[in-house]
Amino acid sequence: MPLPAHARARRKVQGFLMRDSKRHGFTLVELLVVIAIIGILIALLLPAVQAAREAARRMQCKNNLKQIALAMHVYHTTIGCFPSSICLPVGQLVGQRGDWSIHARLLPYMEQGTLYEFMDFNVTYEHVMFDGKPISTVRIPTYMCPSEPHDQMRLDSSGQPFHWPLNYGMNMGVWFIYDPATGRGGDGATYPNSRLRPRDFSDGLSCTLCTSEVKAFTPYYRNVTLGGLGAPAGPSAPAVPGDVSAMCVGGQAKMGPTLMNNTGHTEWVDGRASHIGFTSTFVPNTEIPYFYGGNAYDIDFSSQKEGGHAVNPTYAVIPARSYHPSIVNASMMDGSVKSFNNDIDLVVWQSLSMRNDGG
Repeated sequence: MPLPAHARARRKVQGFLMRDSKRHGFTLVELLVVIAIIGILIALLLPAVQAAREAARRMQCKNNLKQIALAMHVYHTTIGCFPSSICLPVGQLVGQRGDWSIHARLLPYMEQGTLYEFMDFNVTYEHVMFDGKPISTVRIPTYMCPSEPHDQMRLDSSGQPFHWPLNYGMNMGVWFIYDPATGRGGDGATYPNSRLRPRDFSDGLSCTLCTSEVKAFTPYYRNVTLGGLGAPAGPSAPAVPGDVSAMCVGGQAKMGPTLMNNTGHTEWVDGRASHIGFTSTFVPNTEIPYFYGGNAYDIDFSSQKEGGHAVNPTYAVIPARSYHPSIVNASMMDGSVKSFNNDIDLVVWQSLSMRNDGG
């Protein structure tokens, strides 16, 4: 018996719906193909995204460097000279008064006036508090590069907050930093007790480095036995990076298996070159090899911390270092900012770090 017309119509509609559901479904193979295409697109786009992010980080880094260089000039306009790396009171060693850094002195010219008002340069920074915590633990955004992976608090041996690091070191010259016996300073843009003015930069402000990138938590060696520097002590800079290891005699290895043991460039308040400076002994991002405790390190070197000895001079190998691939960003004394490749000629790099070499 034939089906009624309405039954045939319903069956026809059900058939269309079943065929339509089959036509719009995804098979496992089709799903895998879609996932594979999405993965390929992500792989193609990821380098472009990373490149864009790195470009943004480099731009922010350069902006930080420019702010520091401009603050140097506002300081000069206000005080009458460029700031010294550290002020060492006559007849006193660091630890009594003179350990405040050039970075601390620049704060009021970098929109950090509130923090600066809490500073007392008649006492050491250990005795100064801000908002209920040591002032040394305050993070200064302008002093941190956005590419720095260790933008974090340095803790003391008991695990308590101690210091915040920095990524921008001042130009301390090629090798020689300071002689406490004579008060003579190095050939860079600043040194202990310096009172430099534009006229002291005979090479020109546009041809002299001001500030360059450094890496936070850098392992370093300091306070060596002078015999390790030769006789007379340290007249010449090491010729190659491997020579530095032989100078590390009888001093202190500020390094270890944990990040907190590597204390170079971890104290923005402290004016010693190992924390707030760089030297041009070698080109940017040069590795200085040193083995300690069975581990290999890329180190900085300071023969004597400034203000730590009455007669021993300070010589330092503190390369400019950066997390930006193959370059360091740096500001010049005229306020301009440039990028320098790792393969820059050493003579040129050293000439840029000297304020009056005639180059």
